[in-house]
Amino acid sequence: MRIVTAVSATPAITPEFVARLAERAPEAERIRRLPAETVADVTASGFTELLVPARFGGQQAAWPSILDPVRRMAHGCASSAWTLGFYALHNWMLALFDERAQEEAFATRPFLAPAPLAPTGRGVPSGDGIRLTGRWSWATGVMDGNWIMVGAICGPDEDPAAIYPALALLPISDVRIEDVWHTDGMRATGSNDVVITDAFVPHHRLVRVADIYSGTAPGAGLHDADTYRWPMVPALSLLAAMPALGSAERVAEVYAERLGERILAYEGVTQKEKPLAQARLGEARVRLRALRGLLADTVGDIEAVVASGDPVPRPVRAEARLAAAHIVRESRSVIADLLEASGASVHFADNPLQRIKRDVDVLAGHVVFDYDTSRELAGALTLGMKVSRTAMV
Repeated sequence: MRIVTAVSATPAITPEFVARLAERAPEAERIRRLPAETVADVTASGFTELLVPARFGGQQAAWPSILDPVRRMAHGCASSAWTLGFYALHNWMLALFDERAQEEAFATRPFLAPAPLAPTGRGVPSGDGIRLTGRWSWATGVMDGNWIMVGAICGPDEDPAAIYPALALLPISDVRIEDVWHTDGMRATGSNDVVITDAFVPHHRLVRVADIYSGTAPGAGLHDADTYRWPMVPALSLLAAMPALGSAERVAEVYAERLGERILAYEGVTQKEKPLAQARLGEARVRLRALRGLLADTVGDIEAVVASGDPVPRPVRAEARLAAAHIVRESRSVIADLLEASGASVHFADNPLQRIKRDVDVLAGHVVFDYDTSRELAGALTLGMKVSRTAMV
């Protein structure tokens, strides 16, 4: 079955699109989800179609093409960029499933699906599938979702050797949303909890986590493109780092603009006349350039392996996760350093800089950015040591 839906040729993430995200950021934070206008804008832009396979009417772009639009969206609103970026990434994840699952889910466009990946559900064999029950946290974008992907431990209770972690694809009608997303940052993501009770999931809507991690999921062989052979953890972590990097870039821009406008109390000079203020700006800019270089190098390494047709080795995957964690850690540090030199006024509730800091502080708490774990995994695998088979690489 071939499903074709007309979409724009390229995602129109224009400066005007980003400006509208910035204008709506206070409302998005207040309502704790994306405004309807933002969902309509991103649908019209074609951005969520970027990584949809061509056989289903999508753009089937190279995987790294998702990164720059999300980074630029964060110049308007980090929380919105995170949500929209994951909507697009989850279209890519759907393309890794069995062809029948893709036919079913890509029939709904735009395909908007949260994907809480922690295996906090239990799938028990039942006929040609499983009966799934569980509760999942961090379901980003669930308030506008029409499908959902969740992590689960599957297999029979009586045979532990047959147990395996998998992702399950379900229509959103199988889900109950629990309103728990009352946070001090990333509020527009609407990352509420979801509950599923004894829902049937056919086998074709399950994909083993081991296959997704390694880039050998069913969709990797179905679509003739390197895009679908990217391993999941590098894809997830690098995409998720983009709102932090884009936010740090925006803070550096605002800091530079304010230097000529801000008169220092009790000194009677503009801040741009202070050598240390100039030095902070110069340092921030070179640190951001270094992060963009690290990103390009990391992406290039994985693209080269994927293009060769070989699986991406675990040490390379671990280094990509560490690179993403470093990008987030360093971006957060740049933001803190510049806000430290920006005066008390940036902490008024209507100043976007304080919202940027809160968003990135919360974003940095994602498990994939755990800096200690990321460094440990990268170092251990470089040395050829064994790590847990459930390690997120």
